[in-house]
Amino acid sequence: MYWLELAGETDAFAACEAATAATGVELLAPGVAAAGSVGEGVERLAYTRAAHEAIARTDATVASAVAALEAAPLDRTGSVAVRARNVRNTADASTTDAERALGSVLVDRGFSVDLDDPDHVLRALFAAGERADHDAVAGADGESASVCALGWAALEAARDFAPDPTDRPFFQPGSMAPADARAYVNLAGAAPDRTLLDPMCGTGGLPLEAGLVGADAVACDAQAKMVRGTRENLRAYVGDDRGDEGGGDGGDDGDVNDAGDGPSWHVARGDATDLPLVDDAVDGVAFDAPYGRQSKIARHELADLVAGALTEAARVAPRAVMVADRDWRRPAREAGWEVVAAFERRVHRSLTRHVLVLERERGSSRAT
Repeated sequence: MYWLELAGETDAFAACEAATAATGVELLAPGVAAAGSVGEGVERLAYTRAAHEAIARTDATVASAVAALEAAPLDRTGSVAVRARNVRNTADASTTDAERALGSVLVDRGFSVDLDDPDHVLRALFAAGERADHDAVAGADGESASVCALGWAALEAARDFAPDPTDRPFFQPGSMAPADARAYVNLAGAAPDRTLLDPMCGTGGLPLEAGLVGADAVACDAQAKMVRGTRENLRAYVGDDRGDEGGGDGGDDGDVNDAGDGPSWHVARGDATDLPLVDDAVDGVAFDAPYGRQSKIARHELADLVAGALTEAARVAPRAVMVADRDWRRPAREAGWEVVAAFERRVHRSLTRHVLVLERERGSSRAT
């Protein structure tokens, strides 16, 4: 078993993303979750800080943590450092006192202390308060919790996102924060040896994060300006040292980077409601739908655009993540999707993003 240190302010969303890289994820307390097993994908997560091999779990007091460590079987030897954290300052526990007391227990059990370069790091996570409440996440029941999770540090998330949108070669207002884009592509299944599609790529934030986690990326947009800008950003951060093949300067028909030694990407101008892809062409789809400040987008009314894009996404992939400024669950179901989870994520006072995690319904018909 492992303990997960969650990041951000929305634990249910963080736990849902963590489940793409871990099994049996269950929320324990604010900022802390358990997992049955973890993989290297933890390193690619946006809203998980680290995973620790579980030693013991008790309530969020130093005395209880000491008693739990004294009773726990330990199969390691060598030098150790203790790192305690009061998650979001929710627990009535001193991290200094915890590190001192837990370190004494380890010394009594034969460990030496090395704060600079230890063989092992003991993590003590203290958290208390109400758990998040969400029906799609195990343990997210809104109940009060008090937890100290003791574990050996195992994996840390790299959190190696692309630069902030304003620092990229191509930028437009309203671009998505890199951590959010990373979480959305992870939820859509982006990973090495998989292909992710963004049919409304805008400035390329989603395909950019897909490429950075090692996935191949396919992207399109109805606006030529966005297509050119996405290519520019992908060249800068995913294809910098490999150049482009098969596209020259690309034009509007497509530009591709596929040198065979890393993730490839392809960007073209296109209509999200009429994708030039065969059925099941990609492993996942992620897109940020246009927001409703205007009633018509290019040739489509907004509702028709979203419905068409959802239908096409269900044709080409078994999984999708849709981000929008409103709840599109009904059109998603009508397009053949099962809504696995739905989240509301506040960006600022005038914008709350609605996030749908979708899986294609078994036996649903696909357009040909």
